[in-house]
Amino acid sequence: MTLARHLGVIALSSAALVATLVASVAIGSVPLPVGEVIDALLGARELESHLIVRDLRVPRTVAGVVAGVCLGVSGVLLQGATRNPLASPTLLGITAGAGFAVVVAVAVLHLPSDYAVWAAFAGGGAAFAVAMLLASSGRDGLSPVRLALSGAIVSVMLSSWTTALLMVNESTADEVRDWLAGSLAGRDASAAMPLLPVVVAGLLLAWVLARPLDALSLGDEAAIGLGQRPARVRLAAGVTALALAAVAVAVAGPIAFVGLIVPHIARGLVGSGHREVLATAVLLGPALLLAADVLGRVVARPAEVQAGVVTALIGAPVLVRIVMRRKVAL
Repeated sequence: MTLARHLGVIALSSAALVATLVASVAIGSVPLPVGEVIDALLGARELESHLIVRDLRVPRTVAGVVAGVCLGVSGVLLQGATRNPLASPTLLGITAGAGFAVVVAVAVLHLPSDYAVWAAFAGGGAAFAVAMLLASSGRDGLSPVRLALSGAIVSVMLSSWTTALLMVNESTADEVRDWLAGSLAGRDASAAMPLLPVVVAGLLLAWVLARPLDALSLGDEAAIGLGQRPARVRLAAGVTALALAAVAVAVAGPIAFVGLIVPHIARGLVGSGHREVLATAVLLGPALLLAADVLGRVVARPAEVQAGVVTALIGAPVLVRIVMRRKVAL
């Protein structure tokens, strides 16, 4: 791909992100004039509309950006490490495992919310390991669809456990219901700030791993010939993807399919080079999540549809199309 085209894609992706940022701050169940939105962003707090913008919409926008970046990059790393077009935090059980662990830690054990990201990391990692074991237990070994089905089994199992926990702990059900659906509503931007070092470290590691993942896409033997160690590359990419997915779950709850859709869109725009795909995914991930959040605010006014529900409605047909178009083998 030429440099000019890549820069053009980055410019268009940046414009899409800026547009969704503006929409996320300006659009909601309460329509606000543009002038009042601008005044609120500049620091004014005299009117109720200013409080809506500063205290409600800006924090959920920040949460959406953090979660969208993490999910987009996590999906790129997982698909590159497994060489599986169906790999994503949702389909490999990571999201469900992280969500279950956070419910246990925060809602059941009543641990401080600071432990949420570590619980998400542990739960997501355990779920991913179980999915990998199930997928590789057959005679034919791993295949894209087998891995996706194993992840789906783990996800359904953990989701049922989460539901059972909430049924016997009714006092916590209302507290986590919207969060489990993948909602940006009511998010506190300050809660995402302590996680930013993890996000920055994950993005830097992803950038470093881009070239080794390019070599891995040629096959293990070719990667070894190019001086790479496939097992180490996969482990590093998997741990990095897991950490980013855990941050996304801790910030916004289990958001479905963003990690699946964004890498495919990015590769369709810029080709298969992982650095180009990662740079595009960093912009498209939050743009997609914020667009879903804004759509959820307006389709059922004055109520809201959670962003995770919207992304699931979009992602399910995309998953079917990927399977059918690529003719993924069982």
